[in-house]
Amino acid sequence: MSDMIKWAVNRMPKTDDSQLKVMALDEVSKARAFHQSFPQYSVTPLTKLEKMAEYLGLKEIYVKDESYRFGLNAFKVLGGSFAMARYIAKQTGKDVSELPYNVLTSDALREEFGQATFFTATDGNHGRGVAWAANRLKQKAVVYMPKGSTQTRLKNIQAEGATATIEEVNYDECVRMAAAAAEKTPNGVVVQDTAWKGYEEIPAWIMQGYGTMAMEAGEQLAAYGCDRPTHVFVQAGVGSLAGAVQGYFANRYPDNPPTVVVVEADVAACLYKGAALGTGEEAIVDGDMQTIMAGLACGEPNTISWDILKNHVSVFIATPDWAAAKGMRMLAAPIKGDPAICSGESGAAPFGTLAAIMTMPEYKELKEAIGLDENSKVLCFSTEGDTDPERYKNIVWEGRER
Repeated sequence: MSDMIKWAVNRMPKTDDSQLKVMALDEVSKARAFHQSFPQYSVTPLTKLEKMAEYLGLKEIYVKDESYRFGLNAFKVLGGSFAMARYIAKQTGKDVSELPYNVLTSDALREEFGQATFFTATDGNHGRGVAWAANRLKQKAVVYMPKGSTQTRLKNIQAEGATATIEEVNYDECVRMAAAAAEKTPNGVVVQDTAWKGYEEIPAWIMQGYGTMAMEAGEQLAAYGCDRPTHVFVQAGVGSLAGAVQGYFANRYPDNPPTVVVVEADVAACLYKGAALGTGEEAIVDGDMQTIMAGLACGEPNTISWDILKNHVSVFIATPDWAAAKGMRMLAAPIKGDPAICSGESGAAPFGTLAAIMTMPEYKELKEAIGLDENSKVLCFSTEGDTDPERYKNIVWEGRER
């Protein structure tokens, strides 16, 4: 295949690792307690694929299935909701622990805090999460979507009462539009999971919100009798989720951390390109970044995450669309005896990449670089279900790649 999986082993110089504390276990516990206060909260499944592990030549495979999160079919709401709560807590001089769901949604708090307009850019899942949370918290949301976003994802956001538009620019330009609009709006706030110089507090809160998912997975692994995974495969757009997951596991297992592998869409692989440079400098990808992995089509890294990732990640991978599509199909139609998982394009990228590495001889060197073998216990995150049902059917049922 001409469009090969590419990889870079992390040889970047280490920094003072000052951002790792963002994902300290007590910070993640605060986010988890906040999410548990929602009536919609339940722990999403961690599915063990025993037959698949045997087929791929691994000891164990676990997939964290975020298609069940708050009825929104994706994990992103964890970040946006917690960041909004932290912002409202700060503005009202409270600790976030004083603002569980029933207080946050109360008329009394609305009178005390007033109304803010939360601006964001999204390919779909993050914007839907922000819109959903704003709607529950009686706040306003304005969402900018990049060129190529689907009508299904636009309508899902509008259904939550947000103002949403598809723009003629890429994701990173939409982020700039959201920031500029927020600046001109009274009580306008940007809720974005990408950080840049001068905008790092809210993205750090979003990452802590994502930590709920990693913490649940850690507890669920223990319930399966797995004391720690040997490997974690996690996808990245701007890198906030990857930084959150890497940060959580580095803090949870400081003396024996799992090998973390970050998987990006090849047309938007800013972290892989940064790792390939080897200097520790950020790399930026621009242009349209057309990929089925819409949630990963981001070309500028989150500065907080980048610092965590370059200190701790083992290997960065740029993966083509065919690997994500393969992952979707394998999870939807697994080996008899294993449960099926509905995993969308961005959700299936890590698993599809893992399956390719374990079954295709051209990736033998990559398999060895990661240290994957019959003793490996691998945790993958499926971050979304069929968030675009038509595209999902086209890929899984019709055998297309778009």
